[in-house]
Amino acid sequence: MVGNDENKGPILRGRDIKKYGFENHNRWLIFIPWHFPLHNNPEIVGASNEAEMSFKEQYPAVYLHLERYKDALKKRNKAETGIRYEWYALQRWGAKYWEDFSKQKIIYPNMTKYLPFYYDVKGHYTNQKCFIITGKNLAYLTAFFNSSLFKYCFRENFPELQGGTRELSKIFFDKIPVKQIDSQMNQKFEEKILRIQDNIAQGRDTRELEIELDKEIFNLYGLNEDEVKEIGFIEIK
Repeated sequence: MVGNDENKGPILRGRDIKKYGFENHNRWLIFIPWHFPLHNNPEIVGASNEAEMSFKEQYPAVYLHLERYKDALKKRNKAETGIRYEWYALQRWGAKYWEDFSKQKIIYPNMTKYLPFYYDVKGHYTNQKCFIITGKNLAYLTAFFNSSLFKYCFRENFPELQGGTRELSKIFFDKIPVKQIDSQMNQKFEEKILRIQDNIAQGRDTRELEIELDKEIFNLYGLNEDEVKEIGFIEIK
């Protein structure tokens, strides 16, 4: 990954996402927007020699690597490459949402059998096989989406595709009712989720902590004893 501190981060693929965690394959993203590394300078319009020289100076190893493919990169779109943006930059302009990757967020795969959700506080990037959610009370939402209640009540809200996978598009989440909580309660969920993530990183069992979060969700939604027994603890990774 190249860039300043605000846009550094490894990349996760859809297959890497697990319940409260991820498989670390040590993959990194080279993200080079137009006019990098001067991409935050609004005065730069069109391909910039100043930006290229700054790139070469600040990131010599990456620049030299890309320079080996300069001829091919310049031919990607002759009407724009070297005119609207530098030969080494991404061909298409990306929306500003790329800045959301540095924020706290929920990451989940676009298609999966297991409905896993990861609470990310480390600024991971993702490929096109993942979705992200930003906003408020994300720790609570992560616990809710990973809960047995969610799997029991809402699993069928997501259409099943060939091979038993399910599609986790936003349009299906929009139909699911979610209780609102305050930031203080969200902090309690966050503390437990970060403990779970630490235990996962250390190779420790997290079942008891996950059951505790399940109980928190059951209580929040006012389930009685019979309803809790009916749902049980659904251990889906």
